[in-house]
Amino acid sequence: MSAPEPTAKQGEAKRAQANLKDYHEESHKVSILDGALLRLIGQFLLPHQRYLYLALTTVVGTSALSLLRPLIMLYAIDQSIATKDPTAIMYGGFLYTGVAILEQILGFIQVYTTQILGARAMSDLRATIFKFLLELPQRFFDTQPVGRLVTRVTNDVDAILELFNSGALNAIGDLIRLVGVVILMLSLDVKLASFSFAVLPLIILLMIWVRRRARDSFRTIRAETARMNSNMNEQVNGVALVQAYGRGDAMAAQFDVINSSYRDANIRSVKYDAIQDAAIDAVSGVCLASMVTALGFQEASFGTVVALTAYLRQFFEPISMLAQRFTLLQSALSGAERVFGLLQVKDRDAPQLDPQVLSQGDAQYAFEFNDVSFGYKQNQLVLNDVSLRAYPGETVALVGPTGSGKTTITSLLLRLYDIEKGAIYLDGCNISGLDRTKLRRKFSVVPQDVYLFPGSIADNIAAGEIPDLTRVKDTLLKMGCYDLFARRAEGLLSLVQNGGTNFSAGQRQLIALARALYRDAELLILDEATANIDSDTEAQMQKALTSVMAGRTTIVVAHRLATIMAAQRICVLQKGRIVERGKHEELLQKDGLYAALYRLQFAPDKSV
Repeated sequence: MSAPEPTAKQGEAKRAQANLKDYHEESHKVSILDGALLRLIGQFLLPHQRYLYLALTTVVGTSALSLLRPLIMLYAIDQSIATKDPTAIMYGGFLYTGVAILEQILGFIQVYTTQILGARAMSDLRATIFKFLLELPQRFFDTQPVGRLVTRVTNDVDAILELFNSGALNAIGDLIRLVGVVILMLSLDVKLASFSFAVLPLIILLMIWVRRRARDSFRTIRAETARMNSNMNEQVNGVALVQAYGRGDAMAAQFDVINSSYRDANIRSVKYDAIQDAAIDAVSGVCLASMVTALGFQEASFGTVVALTAYLRQFFEPISMLAQRFTLLQSALSGAERVFGLLQVKDRDAPQLDPQVLSQGDAQYAFEFNDVSFGYKQNQLVLNDVSLRAYPGETVALVGPTGSGKTTITSLLLRLYDIEKGAIYLDGCNISGLDRTKLRRKFSVVPQDVYLFPGSIADNIAAGEIPDLTRVKDTLLKMGCYDLFARRAEGLLSLVQNGGTNFSAGQRQLIALARALYRDAELLILDEATANIDSDTEAQMQKALTSVMAGRTTIVVAHRLATIMAAQRICVLQKGRIVERGKHEELLQKDGLYAALYRLQFAPDKSV
């Protein structure tokens, strides 16, 4: 009776995966030619040219020395046979040993410099990706799983780095050795060399056949890696909810579907790699057999045969190494394709500095919305022709039902999103012509969803700056909550763990408020700043907020009307429009939506 249960769970997981497929699939697939990808990677190598040139020099040196070894064997054997003097072999052995030692020394320098070059270049690439991500607009992150972006900075860049760790520049040495071996073998004995190379077209056809299929398999691996990381990030962040609803088995089954896809993609890449290696070994054996067969009707000295055999082994050794590096190259190019595809995203949040729009508003207002319309999705407006303004030092409150557009107004003012219609002015300047970084420095913000970064309480209040502990203490004293944090074991230097899980929701909100007050900017945005604070603490904070907001332009987003009754201007939003505006008493007299909200919150419970 219990046997069908796993099947049902697997089916449920597959249905869930079908629903999530569009979200987890790549939203931008950029096809970039291999040559262009290599040039893009090369841009990150150029700042470290000394390592690049040293590695190239040693590659050429080791290749030349490896080609010299069979010639030493040829000379020593033939000279010893011709003169019947065994000392020729002894001297040849000494020379061979010296060449081999020098080759290993150069090889060490080459491997070391290549890996240093790769580590430095990929470090620069990671820094470039991270900086690029910070400059992208909020709209981009709304549609991107975090795990996918983490994969770009980690796994995909590591795939490129692995190319250097495996001795990528050795491929140049392998090519030099291949050309050198062909020339030397033909110069020693054209007929024997020709017999040896008779089956080489098979290798060329094999490489062409494997190349396309291996590249596709590595593309799939990179995509499945991003998909797995995205799923892991989502499930770990929501583990409390998963456990609370008893969804552990279902989530495990869902992950198993992703894990199976990742496993199958790896198996496909291993299959092509194994086919390639086996085929090269087989061709190598056939070539050696061809040369041995040719010796039946082609005379050659013993030294020549030994040298040709050594060169033939050297010929297939770089081919085998090239095949292995070819596999790594396909993996690296698949990673590079995704990394540089991300860097080609068109909607980058670059500053738009247009001098012609810097002074189109009325400078008497601290900020002004003029017939602004905006939607997160096309043809789905969240704000409709919103006009709103505030004088310097004025407190403007935004109230209304959930989803009416209150937080959206603050997001547009910060230019986290760009509007579709209308204009927004700050001190008379159109914000579309202002540098975003300079614009946001004018604001202190307490968001609705508080996030705390790793570090101490003081680090979080200083918001990335080196904290001034005296100033941090004064800020908390002004808010009336210094003792709440000072009583911890390390006081203001107590560490924040995992996004603030070692603090209550109310404590996190207090830290966020202190962060805003510490910055002491011209404009203050309070988005449900007291939503997670108990009544006693809220009453204490209101006194601090009154003094802090004095003389400062403040936007307050609130559902609890008790926090905004003293605001000079209250705007009531409904379905993306401002339907009422005025002071508290004026709005109550209108007996509209605001009055209804007020009665809902403050009317006595008659059912008691």
